[in-house]
Amino acid sequence: MAKGTSTMVRHALFMMAGTLASRVLGLAREIITAAWFGASGLLDAFNVAFTLANLARQLLAEGALSASFVPVFSRVLSARGREPAEGLARQAFAVLLAAGIAAAAGGAALSPLLVKIMAPGFDPVKADLAVRMTRWLFPFLLFVSLGALAMGVLNSLGSFLVPALAPALSNLVYIILVVVLASSWGIWGLVAAVLAGGIFQFFLQWFWALRKGILLLPSKPRRGDPELRTMLTLFLPYAAGLSLNQINPVLSRMLASFLQEGAISVLNYANRVIQLPLGLFVIAISQAVLPQLSRCPAGLTDEFREIMRDALRFALFVVLPVTAATILLSEEMIHLLFVRGAFGEWAWKGTSLSLGMYALGLPGMACSTVVLRGLYARGMARGALWVTSSSVIATALFSLLLMGPFSFGGLALATSIAFTLSGAVGVHILSRSLTMKLDIFTPSWTVKMAISLSAMTGLILGFQHIFPYPVPGSLLLRGGWFLGVFFLGGAAYAAMTRFLGFSEWKWITGAFLSRGKKAPSDEEKKEEE
Repeated sequence: MAKGTSTMVRHALFMMAGTLASRVLGLAREIITAAWFGASGLLDAFNVAFTLANLARQLLAEGALSASFVPVFSRVLSARGREPAEGLARQAFAVLLAAGIAAAAGGAALSPLLVKIMAPGFDPVKADLAVRMTRWLFPFLLFVSLGALAMGVLNSLGSFLVPALAPALSNLVYIILVVVLASSWGIWGLVAAVLAGGIFQFFLQWFWALRKGILLLPSKPRRGDPELRTMLTLFLPYAAGLSLNQINPVLSRMLASFLQEGAISVLNYANRVIQLPLGLFVIAISQAVLPQLSRCPAGLTDEFREIMRDALRFALFVVLPVTAATILLSEEMIHLLFVRGAFGEWAWKGTSLSLGMYALGLPGMACSTVVLRGLYARGMARGALWVTSSSVIATALFSLLLMGPFSFGGLALATSIAFTLSGAVGVHILSRSLTMKLDIFTPSWTVKMAISLSAMTGLILGFQHIFPYPVPGSLLLRGGWFLGVFFLGGAAYAAMTRFLGFSEWKWITGAFLSRGKKAPSDEEKKEEE
C-alpha cells in the first residue's frame, strides 16, 4: 500500500508542477487585469458574465465529467485494453460535443434571465453589458469541456503533467491578448482573451492524447454499450449534485451585487489568489487519486480506506501550513500582487480581508474535494449529492447571517464555513459506506501537526515584527521580503515535520524512487497511528 501511496503522490507532484505554472500565470493575468480595470463596475459586469460561462466548466471539466468518465474508462482500459477504451472515449466525445453545443446555445439565449438572477442589484447599463458579454463567452464552455474529456483520457493513461499545463497555456494566451487588445478594445479585450485561451487549452490536450495513441473524434453512440450507459447513468446524478455546488459562487456574487461597487471584484481577486493553493495541491491530489481508487476492487474496503486516508492526510499536510501562512500574510500578499495602477487602497484592504476569510476554508475544501473523488469512485451519487447540498445550504445560511455585519468579508467567510461542513459530511458518509472510520486525525498526527504549525506561525510573526513589510519600497525589495518570510516559514515547517517523523515525507521520497527500489513499509507508515 505504501507503494500505491507513493505512486499517487508522484502523479500528484507531476500535476502540481504543471498546475504551479498555470496558477502563477493565472495570478499574472489577474495582476494585469487589475492594473487595467481596477475594482470597477465594468469589471464587475465582466466577472458576472465570465462566472456564468465558467459554471459549466467547473461542472463538466472539474466535476461530473471526470467523476463519471475516468472510473469507467480506467476499468475498461485495465480489463479490456486500449481499443475498447478508445471506442468509449469517442462515443463520450460525441455526447459531450452535442451537450456542449446545446448548453452554449441555451446559455446565450437565457443570458438576460441568468444575469438578472446572478446580479439583481446591477443597474440597467451594467446589466446590459453583462448580458452582451455573457452571450459571447458561453462558447468557452464547449472547448474546456472537450478538453476535460481529453484530460480524463490522459490521466487514465498515467499522463498528468501536460493536462496540468493546458490551463497555463490558456492563461498565457489570455495575458498576451489582454496586453495587445485592452487599450483599443477595452473590457471586450478580456472576452476575446478568454475565448482564445479556451481553444488553445483544448487543442493542446487533444494533440497530446493523439500522441499517446488515442484519436478523440466523435463516434456515433451505441445504445447497447454497457460502459457508455454506466457513464451516462453516473453523469446525470453527479451533474445534478455538482450543479448545486455551483450555486455557491452565484449566490456570493448575487448578494455582493447589493453591496458597495467593487465588492464582486475584490471577492474575485481574493478567490483567484486562493485558487493557487487549491488547484496546486487539492485538485492535483484529487485528480491523481481518482484513477487509483477506480481500479481498486469494490470488495477491498481496507485498501480503499488506506488510499483515501493517505490522500486526505497528504492534502492536509500540504494545505494546513499554506492556510496559516495565507492568513498571516494576506495584506502583504495582496499588496505585492495587485497594488498598482487603478488598484488602490480600498481594493487592497478589501481583497486582503476576503483572502483571509477564504483561506480559513482551505482545509475543508481539501477534504471535500478529495472525499468527493472517493464517492465518485464507489459510484455513490447520492452521497456526493448530500455533500454538495450541505455546502449550498450552509453557504446560503451563513452568507445571509454574515453579510450584514461583515459585508463582502462575511460572504467569503460563509464560503469557508460551508466547505468545512461539507468536508465533514463527506468523511462521515464515506466512513459509513466503508463500515470503518478513516482515522485521519489520530492523536499522534494531530499533536505533531499542531507543534509544526505553531513553530512556523511563531517564526512568521517574529519576522513580521522585526522586519516589517516595506510598503513604500521597490517591487524588488517587497518581493525579496515576501520570498524571505515564505522561505523561513516553509523551512521551519519542513524541518519540524521531518524531525517529528511524518510519514508524508516517506511518501514523497518513495515517489522519486525507481520502481525496483523498496518503498516504505506499512509498518513504518503505521508509526503515527
